Amino acid sequence: MSRICDLTGKAALTGNNVSHSNVKTKRKFYPNLQTKRFYIPEEDRWITLKVSTSAIKTINKNGITAAINKFIVKGSI
Repeated sequence: MSRICDLTGKAALTGNNVSHSNVKTKRKFYPNLQTKRFYIPEEDRWITLKVSTSAIKTINKNGITAAINKFIVKGSI
């Protein structure tokens, strides 16, 4: 399974672990993804999405259909 947000498209970033002796080794910074079910009243059905916590906050603020439409217009979906 890919670690990409279904709505925002957030994915892993790369960076370095830096030790006390300043030796750098590659690592990844993963987004905070949660698998969550959302109810869409217009379609009278549940959908399951893997979304970042920032996307969950946007959905809670604006509603699921408005958030999906926003991200479609933005080009993330």
